[in-house]
Amino acid sequence: MEIATPALELPRKIWTREEAHALLDTGFPRTDKLELINGDLIGKMKKRPHVICQHRIQKWLERAFGGQYIEIVAPIDVTGNDNVNNEPEPDLILTAEELQSYQTNPQPRDIRLLIEVADSSLALDLNQKAALYARAAIVEYWVIDLPHQLVPVHRNPLAGAYRSIVSYSFAQDIAPLAKPDSLFCMDRL
Repeated sequence: MEIATPALELPRKIWTREEAHALLDTGFPRTDKLELINGDLIGKMKKRPHVICQHRIQKWLERAFGGQYIEIVAPIDVTGNDNVNNEPEPDLILTAEELQSYQTNPQPRDIRLLIEVADSSLALDLNQKAALYARAAIVEYWVIDLPHQLVPVHRNPLAGAYRSIVSYSFAQDIAPLAKPDSLFCMDRL
């Protein structure tokens, strides 16, 4: 008869932004980029389809808005207490001002559109990050869901949640709030 042994519960280290920066400043060895989400240091390893998709969306954003407003995989601030344990690095950021005008991380009020390209990170992007961005009142957040070929578009943040979430297929046009006459369609990229 086999005796079940209880699983060992290890204490979880909740990282602050300050601690994460200090760790990285020491030269902590890593093979991938890290971002801080809800106190966890999360590796951002990207597969080739993710890289290609991100590049194509970047080119569309540059044509629609101008490259001086597009930031790629860069840290942003969120809001209030969330800044203590979070420093997300969205795949693509559309800012209100030209990039050189930001001496620190863009603030939520500076962000016109956030885009995450998701394959293995889909659950994180649709749950923890969506909640984090909604609490920060980021006006528009898209997730490019590669496995299901959908684009969930999150809008109207209110009281820490997006009130409008509409999923578009890759064949459908999406009009970003920041420029409604510039239609986005994954299949046409």
